[in-house]
Amino acid sequence: MEVMLTETRAVGSGHEPYVIAEIGANHNGDMDLARDLMRAAHECGADAVKFQSWTPDSLVSNGEYERNQQYTDSPHKHFGSLREMVERYYLREDQHFELKEYADQLGIDFCSTAFSPAEVDLLVRLEVPYLKLASMDINNLPLLRVMARTGKPLVVSTGMATVAEIETGIKTIEAEGNHSIVLLHCISIYPPEFGDIHLRNIGMLEQTFGYPVGFSDHSLGTAIPLAAVALGSCLIEKHFTLSHELPGWDHEISATPDELRTIVHEGRHIFQALGSCRRRVSPAEEEKKKTFRRSLVLCRDLPTGHVLQAEDLLCKRPGTGIRPDELSYVIGRQLKTELRQDDLLSWSDLI
Repeated sequence: MEVMLTETRAVGSGHEPYVIAEIGANHNGDMDLARDLMRAAHECGADAVKFQSWTPDSLVSNGEYERNQQYTDSPHKHFGSLREMVERYYLREDQHFELKEYADQLGIDFCSTAFSPAEVDLLVRLEVPYLKLASMDINNLPLLRVMARTGKPLVVSTGMATVAEIETGIKTIEAEGNHSIVLLHCISIYPPEFGDIHLRNIGMLEQTFGYPVGFSDHSLGTAIPLAAVALGSCLIEKHFTLSHELPGWDHEISATPDELRTIVHEGRHIFQALGSCRRRVSPAEEEKKKTFRRSLVLCRDLPTGHVLQAEDLLCKRPGTGIRPDELSYVIGRQLKTELRQDDLLSWSDLI
């Protein structure tokens, strides 16, 4: 199955993987940094840049703010309280329009994760091509209904979700008449242990639900998203930064420009190399047969009229004469002319 994710781009079997540079909150509330990230993602060949659309009031309760006054696990990532970080990092409404306009100028798709109905409405007004659902909201059925009713394609992350929860989410979307769904296999750990990633879930989810399946990656480096492409992932979403040393929540687990460039370009090469299940010999390989394969040659000088036996023949390059697998059609035939050792045997030499 395929889904038209944008007016000009389908995802699914037979299409190159669609690559989303997940900027999220890596702009750190700095619009100059946001534009630098967008420009770098475009230069790396990403198909889209993605942000996150939430406000201090739409995502976190007061009780959660009160419990998170200070972080000590990584001074590099955190400053102050959770409320202070949310206030610094959230995108204001006018900034959404500013960044969408810049994406249009660059020629890269702009999308975002909506965390409340108000943000769904904002993204619809922005005319984004599709909506993203965060893994945390797979069981937020009221939000799913609002997103589905827009009629826009939905990219649905499945981190932390059971198969039953994924099924309920899909049925909720379908009940609103929306069947433009792309699932993302995801592990909501930053970064996950390799043994917890289970990339074979990509094929399992596609077989179970019949929708295109991509991969939202939180691993370090490029190996895992490229492996996901090799397993048929139709979309790769990867957090993106200009430097792992920048302060903020996700910079440490994000791809740098060099890494994103590798994911984009090597991912396309892998997709092309996957090809078809049908066995084909390419024209280039057919030509290669002439020099790499072997033909029947004489192992000694033989006179006209000699009746050929197996011991008279060897198999040597090139492959332009009688093939080795045609030996049985040669045994017992007479030579029409005298041949010398190592001469390439041809059908015209036989009576």
